[in-house]
Amino acid sequence: MTKIFKQLGRHWAACLAVVALLIVQAYCDLSLPDYTSKIVDTGIQQGGIESPVPDTVRSTTLQALELLMSEDDAALADEAYSDPDADGVRTLNPDADTAALENAFTTPDVVLYMAAAKNAATAAGTTDTVVPTAYDLDAVATQLAAASQAPGAREMLQSQLTDGLAQLDETVADSLSSQAMLLVALEYDAQGIAHDVQMSYLLRTGGQMLALTLLMVAVAVAVGFIASRVSAAIGRDLRRDVFRTVVGYSNAEIEKFSTASLITRTTNDIQQVQFVCVILLRMVAYAPILGIGGIMHVASGNTGLEWIIFVAVAALLALIAVLMNVAMPKFKQMQVLVDRLNLVSREILTGIMPIRAFSREEFEEKRFDRANTDLMKTQLFTNRTMVAMMPFMTLIMNGTSLLIVWFGGKAMDLGNMQVGEMIAFITYTMQIVMSFLMLSMVAVMLPRAGVAADRIDEVIKTPSTIHDPAAPKALPSDGTHGVVAFHDVSFRYPGSDEDALEHISFTARPGETTAIIGSTGCGKSTLLNLIPRFYDVTEGSVTIDGVDVRDMTQAQLHDELGYVPQKGVLFSGTITSNLKFGGDHITDADAEQAAEIAQATEFISAKPEGFDSPIAQGGSNVSGGQKQRLSIARAIAKHPQIYLFDDSFSALDYKTDVALRRALKAKTDNATVIIVAQRISTVLHANQILVLDEGRIVGKGTHAQLMESCPAYQEIARSQLSQKELNLQKEGE
Repeated sequence: MTKIFKQLGRHWAACLAVVALLIVQAYCDLSLPDYTSKIVDTGIQQGGIESPVPDTVRSTTLQALELLMSEDDAALADEAYSDPDADGVRTLNPDADTAALENAFTTPDVVLYMAAAKNAATAAGTTDTVVPTAYDLDAVATQLAAASQAPGAREMLQSQLTDGLAQLDETVADSLSSQAMLLVALEYDAQGIAHDVQMSYLLRTGGQMLALTLLMVAVAVAVGFIASRVSAAIGRDLRRDVFRTVVGYSNAEIEKFSTASLITRTTNDIQQVQFVCVILLRMVAYAPILGIGGIMHVASGNTGLEWIIFVAVAALLALIAVLMNVAMPKFKQMQVLVDRLNLVSREILTGIMPIRAFSREEFEEKRFDRANTDLMKTQLFTNRTMVAMMPFMTLIMNGTSLLIVWFGGKAMDLGNMQVGEMIAFITYTMQIVMSFLMLSMVAVMLPRAGVAADRIDEVIKTPSTIHDPAAPKALPSDGTHGVVAFHDVSFRYPGSDEDALEHISFTARPGETTAIIGSTGCGKSTLLNLIPRFYDVTEGSVTIDGVDVRDMTQAQLHDELGYVPQKGVLFSGTITSNLKFGGDHITDADAEQAAEIAQATEFISAKPEGFDSPIAQGGSNVSGGQKQRLSIARAIAKHPQIYLFDDSFSALDYKTDVALRRALKAKTDNATVIIVAQRISTVLHANQILVLDEGRIVGKGTHAQLMESCPAYQEIARSQLSQKELNLQKEGE
């Protein structure tokens, strides 16, 4: 996990921007339930009235309310309103002290409304509660105005009001205070503006909700954009780092990881890390902000239902703990099984022709099916585990909502909660639960991504055994180039108990051809691979112009070499792009000349597009001999000082082989040529032939010399040439 966060740390500025945007998104998300509550409670139930202090009031109603206030409150109320207009309506001044006015108006509002309701019930001849009208309000206001004319009436009214309120308990008092808005609604109805006030409030609040929603959408899009760019950049950087590391690997590191595993790590594993980085930025960072904000909103209320949230979170955490313990080992195992499937697939696809030739299709199908089935079973187990989690999550969420509605309904019945408050509480609870749900989902993904990150990091941090020296040496500038010398060289493959090469010493000079021949597995290709440092020697040294190849940079070393591998390798593109693979300095003329020397011009010219003919991946659209000739031409076009041919003429017929070597001899008069070959005919005219047997040089000299002195060479010659050919060679000597 630390490795994933380390990758995110490289983009700390973008991550901070994401966190800032998520705070804004959470603020919008957490504000919406409050606005929903306001629309239900205030906009619908209270007619859009937010305060017991009316914005406009008729003079008669204000006088009646002032009679129910203390003298100080009455004076404050009178000063807070403008003079009456032509209709006798007074407007609240913008600079009025609203908080003080609310304390002054609340109780008189409730008392005046109850008096109007009583008047309505009396007029209807019933003792039941009757909703008063503007007429009832005016009648009560007129009665209060008339009663206030009697001496001491005001003081007596205030005393009765104080005694009555003192007898009420706190719950009833709170319930009565919530009804203060009813008088304001009745007053607005009397003025004929009740509908306008309600619609104004709903439009204003709804507009604010819409603005917050649009802001939240914009922020969410911005977060997604930044998170996607960050994760894409992380994926790009990881692929680049892995590729650079793998390109610098020697054969030992490639064999250690295997090609299939390296491909899996470069594709599937990096995709896992990339996906989790997006999730971390969009969900993991957002879930705590949203959850903590939801808890703070719930805690700030007085609903008394906070315990439901703790029960829901505890049940959720218990479920997550069980699932993590069950599914986690399988997630870790899945990566290994993906590697195995890729390995089997690659082996089958690359070896499809031998498989068909030996009629092993059924066996390979079973082998693939075993690897595929093992992966399928593991994926099914993890997927079923995750699917099983969802019904339990749904049960917890719906059970939580049921508890809130049950106990919230009781609270509303007691007057301690309104409908909008309960809706908001349910929303906040779901946000809190969803936060933990998001964290739980990520907690399941993180271990698999952590394993992928470890596998990627293992590749990046595995140093190559072949590396450039700290202080590289340059080749001498005396005009002599291309002298390759082996000084008592021994080599052992990593992990092997025996040397593959033992005490090899020889010198290959410019203008000469050095051939290496021997039985299969004697170490010919291994010896050649020590020159370009595909492996480093175990003992002794390999020098070029007196400089140890380990003391020069690999780029400098490889610039001196023209290497043709045992198996011709071509790259997707065109014939020209393959011939110019050695560098930008190669011209079209160089490529054409190299193709002519390699005896490739004839089949290239036969193609409709000539040198611009396409080459498929791996050179699958050309024959083995054509592929080998193009590989030889690629090395020639580079104009190297040293040519290395690793059994590069094996796919050529005898006529083409002779013509190619004759043309090559003329081209490489001043270059050092080292050839690994199986055929005597290929090395017959070499200036120096090395005969290898079980990793040792058992013969060194020309063909004639070796035919006289080297039994191993004689055996090879007799196995490939007839007695007549051997006699002709003797006569030619």
